[in-house]
Amino acid sequence: MIDTHCHLTHARIAGDEADVIARARGLAAIVTIGTGVDDARAAREVARRHPGLVRATAGLDPFSSHRAGASFETELARLTELLREGGFVAIGEIGLDYHYDLDPREVQRDRLDRQLGLAVALDLPVVIHVREAHEDMTATLAAHPRARGVIHSFTAGPAEAERYLALGWMLAFNGVATFPGSTAVREAARIATSDRIVVETDAPYLAPVPVRGRRCEPAHVAHTLAALAAVRGQEPGELERLTDDNARALFGLA
Repeated sequence: MIDTHCHLTHARIAGDEADVIARARGLAAIVTIGTGVDDARAAREVARRHPGLVRATAGLDPFSSHRAGASFETELARLTELLREGGFVAIGEIGLDYHYDLDPREVQRDRLDRQLGLAVALDLPVVIHVREAHEDMTATLAAHPRARGVIHSFTAGPAEAERYLALGWMLAFNGVATFPGSTAVREAARIATSDRIVVETDAPYLAPVPVRGRRCEPAHVAHTLAALAAVRGQEPGELERLTDDNARALFGLA
């Protein structure tokens, strides 16, 4: 199994990194996400400490973009330099967050546009964060047909899923798909095409049933995969092979 999205640099995990990695040794790969330039550097260091298992990404998500404020141009330049140094498998997470409306929506869309352009220029896939902004997100992605990647933490329904799938994007499902009230998310997972579905944890957040309420970690991706297999009418081993193949193709993993 491959956990395509977690945050090993998060304070809830960083102090326990060795044990968290030890429990995840059965996984084929773990992708740790850099949110902001400094966090991305830290993520790359985690990946270097665990070669062959952990990979890193780097991006200016809506929260780090908001913190940058008037210094966003400087942070974007720093991100570009960092990505050109190498050691990253994707740009992200980047995106739109209308739940918190941290910045004006046109500002968020501009910052997303520019990072999608950077991803195309550097030939890197993209990890997308989207919250309560699916209409604007699908319009933005449609305007960047050469961009490719995954919609992280997909928590919408089948209608939204179909739009992203039609644009050629992958969907990543995490513990939310195991929650009792997540009927629409499970229906989206059921209809996701076999070449466009991956699994993630978003650790330390969103621990799946049966460990809901605890700190999430990469090893818990097995619970989500089992739940998705049941929804899709597949054997867990079959879905594991599919999601692993998709993750490898997405991130260029050996």
